[in-house]
Amino acid sequence: MILQSLNILNYRNIREASLEFAPKLNCFVGLNGQGKTNVLDAIYLLSFAKSAFTSQDSLNITHGEEIAMVQGVYSEDGLMTISCGLRKGVKKQFRRDKKDYPRLIDHIGLIPLVMISPSDQQLIDEGSDERRRFMDIVISQTDRKYLDSLTQYNALLKQRNALLKQYAEAAAPPDDLLEVLEWQMVEPAEYIFKARTEFFEAFQPYFEEVYRQIAGLDNPENSYTPEVPVLRYVSQLQDRDLRAAYVRTRQRDLILGWTSQGIHKDELEMKLGEWPLKQVGSQGQQRTFVLAMKLAQALYLSKVVESQKSKDRFAQSQRPILLLDDIFDRLDSERVERIVEMVQGEEFGQIFITDTDREHLTEIVKPSASAKIFHVEGGRVDS
Repeated sequence: MILQSLNILNYRNIREASLEFAPKLNCFVGLNGQGKTNVLDAIYLLSFAKSAFTSQDSLNITHGEEIAMVQGVYSEDGLMTISCGLRKGVKKQFRRDKKDYPRLIDHIGLIPLVMISPSDQQLIDEGSDERRRFMDIVISQTDRKYLDSLTQYNALLKQRNALLKQYAEAAAPPDDLLEVLEWQMVEPAEYIFKARTEFFEAFQPYFEEVYRQIAGLDNPENSYTPEVPVLRYVSQLQDRDLRAAYVRTRQRDLILGWTSQGIHKDELEMKLGEWPLKQVGSQGQQRTFVLAMKLAQALYLSKVVESQKSKDRFAQSQRPILLLDDIFDRLDSERVERIVEMVQGEEFGQIFITDTDREHLTEIVKPSASAKIFHVEGGRVDS
């Protein structure tokens, strides 16, 4: 999928922009706070029907304005227009070729996209919910049933937690109501577990290979090397009867006021060798680890969607769009060169990069028919 053009009106600090993009590499250069990331967020919006940074649509409208509009024209086997209109106090309008979606989640996966930004450090620093979110975003772009199962499970989990909190001190809690919810939760939970397990098995080789390329590990089989990465999926559901687990922990859950067992507690462990990455990894090692996860996500999506393309309407693009937001000043020059060389290969699709140093970018990116450099200043974008 190629984003040919992008029109922006009153989106964050971008009051107006009409941009034509190169099919491979597009770079946005400017000082911090000028709007580079906002352009990328507008592109993200058209893939996920929401901002990468806030769930409140009104916050994306330029201060002092009432409406905002983002529209992109994509090419694959023809042209396709995706548009999003925002108005304060009104539900956002999201369209494909001038037709509204019955449900916004029906759009997820149509335009696969991976965004890499400094906020990805949360995968290491924050709790397991961030790492589950990573898995959910990847799988949801390729598996419609997974997204529906996840939506169903989360809604049922919310209902169970509400009952647990409501009847925490009751002499006779409503076991019958809890049992009904628990029965309903089992089927989507089992599908989510199965999909996550299959995803991780397929994803792991991509992650290991990308990490070795970025880190420059010439002998990845050398177990003595302390930088060998370990990524492991751990789930409470494995080899357990989930419904029986709900029954066993019901009294404890009533005391806690929330559900302590289930796939909403799954974990993606991140280690260097035998040790937790968060504890032993240097800043450079942590950044390389997370970068490898996100770049491997792009490779995984490319391969999975390509294999589905002939079978499923849901899969319409071979390579996801890749957004690289302000990542180069946090890496040494050698790793930057490896990353740029890697993403310009055939395995990756269209790429959008932001950086503060034009000279730095022009050293590694030569403007051509397949590459463009844009300058961003004060919300204005010029090529």
